[in-house]
Amino acid sequence: MRIKTSLRVALITGTAAIAIAASPIASDFAFAGQQAKSGQSGNQGGSGKGAGKGGSSGQMGGQKGGLSGIFRDITGGNGSTDPITSAEDGEDDSDRPVWAGQAGGKDGAGGGQPPTSGSKKGDLFGDLWVILRDDNGVPLLTDEGWIQPLDSEGNLIALDEEGHPLDESLTMEVELGRLNVGRAPTSVLDKRADEVIALLNDATDLKVDAAGRLVLTVDGVDKTIDSPLENLAIYVALMTDGSIPGVTDLPGTAYDFLVDGALTAEDLAASVSFLAAATDKTGVFTTDEIAYIDAFLSINTVSEGNVTYSVIDYSSFTYDRSDTYGDITVEVLIEQPDGSFMPTVVNVYDAVFGSTDASGSGDLTAYTLAADDARMVVNYIHEFEVPSLDASH
Repeated sequence: MRIKTSLRVALITGTAAIAIAASPIASDFAFAGQQAKSGQSGNQGGSGKGAGKGGSSGQMGGQKGGLSGIFRDITGGNGSTDPITSAEDGEDDSDRPVWAGQAGGKDGAGGGQPPTSGSKKGDLFGDLWVILRDDNGVPLLTDEGWIQPLDSEGNLIALDEEGHPLDESLTMEVELGRLNVGRAPTSVLDKRADEVIALLNDATDLKVDAAGRLVLTVDGVDKTIDSPLENLAIYVALMTDGSIPGVTDLPGTAYDFLVDGALTAEDLAASVSFLAAATDKTGVFTTDEIAYIDAFLSINTVSEGNVTYSVIDYSSFTYDRSDTYGDITVEVLIEQPDGSFMPTVVNVYDAVFGSTDASGSGDLTAYTLAADDARMVVNYIHEFEVPSLDASH
């Protein structure tokens, strides 16, 4: 694995959006502010001291249970009768869920206990810091095995003998907005997974929308997979196994890479849209945020001493904004001079990005750029979407 020790600091211009508040996986991690202040060792951006490489490599536990298992791991669903926050039947197909953005923590962004919290959920998020990472987002530890926080200028922050910053005010927090999917009953999650798998298996055509989300044609009707939970489950599946469990074939050949059982450059390119569709639409992705998300979701995690992180190889990833969106159009509502709104076909590259190009390759920074661009497109489509007259759409 290629390691580059550049002091790369992600933009912290907004609170981006996807913390898996109820995930049982997340409770195994210690976080920066909570554990370091008490002098305990910590994981995941905490001040844990390494003691050699541990053997706890892992993948999402739900993979063994297929897509429904991933749903249960993400939501913390355990067969209880707790309702999903958004609706009694567990449906959350809006791409802006009413339960997104649970306030709490510093400056009201993340860290608070969700209203549906059970005894095992608690306040899972302490302070997550911007830390020194390699190109793939893997933490670069000190000789003593500590994670290394960075200040706003990208400088290393001096640590005490227990690995805690001498001046904690210099640290930069990575604030994860809540996407609280609650603790759904297993029956609800199994039903949801069955529906997604059935749609994919029954589709007679498959394409993607302007943001890269899957659009399936079933019985002559197009349906966009826009549910945050469904997109997050697909993201986890692709990033762990390079395939969507329960689906062996898709219409045509253009998207065979989604079910071939191998994590490829095509899977990485597609996954940015699934991650973007799962997050709050108004946040801003950062490299540290995505690295923390992947670790919370237990995607290809390994441990070094007490520090646990995801290992994903981005060396094959390439993104260019103009190449991706330059020829993409979408019909949205555009305000007219008289104040009315008229359905209008616009070019995404012009309307969303002001024809400003950006590109990157080979690292988590490039992946983050692509994911945040996809988030912006999803948000644009949501804000100016032309209402459908077809209730089944």
